[in-house]
Amino acid sequence: MTIQLTIRRQAPNKSAYWQTFELEIDPSLTILDALIQIKGYQDGSLSFRKNCRNTICGSCAMTINGRSALACQQSIRAELANSPIPNQIAISPLGNLPVLKDLVVDMSDFWQKLSAVNPYVSTAARQVPEREFLQSPSDRAKLNASGNCILCGACYGACNAVEVNPDFVGPHALAKAARLVADTRDSETDQRLEQYNTATSGVWGCTRCFNCNTVCPVGVQPLDRISEIKQAILARSTTATRNQDRPLRHRQVLLELVKEGGWVDERQFGLRVVGNRFRDVGGVVSLVPLGWRLLRRGKFPLRFEKSAGQAQIKAVITALQQKQPASRI
Repeated sequence: MTIQLTIRRQAPNKSAYWQTFELEIDPSLTILDALIQIKGYQDGSLSFRKNCRNTICGSCAMTINGRSALACQQSIRAELANSPIPNQIAISPLGNLPVLKDLVVDMSDFWQKLSAVNPYVSTAARQVPEREFLQSPSDRAKLNASGNCILCGACYGACNAVEVNPDFVGPHALAKAARLVADTRDSETDQRLEQYNTATSGVWGCTRCFNCNTVCPVGVQPLDRISEIKQAILARSTTATRNQDRPLRHRQVLLELVKEGGWVDERQFGLRVVGNRFRDVGGVVSLVPLGWRLLRRGKFPLRFEKSAGQAQIKAVITALQQKQPASRI
């Protein structure tokens, strides 16, 4: 079958451009197979990462037809079916990371943000006793999802929060952080939750766009892991603390807006959480650079329409609030 691969190419210190390659290939093969064929028979200068069979799974993450994915995992046939242009597949490097050459990105920021959450069992817990650490099957099962992360960068490349907020550590780092929060062997849970409980760099910097869950190739579901950390933070807080603490106010406002509109009006969200309903002048002013970046990238929501099921959603939330203490909702 004859197909076309349109690849975004970029040499160091030069402008990016798109180049189209035409090749004859079995559609049951993968995007990675197609790239290897191009590099081997058409253009040896084409650069991309791959470490298949070298125990470094996830190295071939890139943007395929507009979404983050592993080139070794995506079949040509499936991508042709998803392509807006018949018989053509568009490939570009991962988003939110500087391009070194063609499809190779600089992962330094990715690794630095992972290190920032200290993704290792605490030092005290690493002092191995006379007998091994024991965990119940249920405690061990809590680590399965986050433990599956292969650090491919797909979620980071698709993250809207990272795009507009360089301080946000990213879904990959917080998914790893969730593993430590849930690990019964770790002795620094309180310190970790305090670290992750920040307005911009920690869990409250997440915009809940769901992109990380959508693109994750191994089912880590980073957004779910971030939510688990939020639940742990809230479980340790008091009502008074939530009202005074901007990150914890995040949860209260989120519930209010979903109740009012069926989903979140992001314009109101920032003003109510960061600006504390205009009571925090510094907070309101701090939103201006973020709002400007969103406008420039075409991501600022100019209007808001309530969900068609808003009335039903409000009724459900109201019923739950009447049954449970306010501190749990």
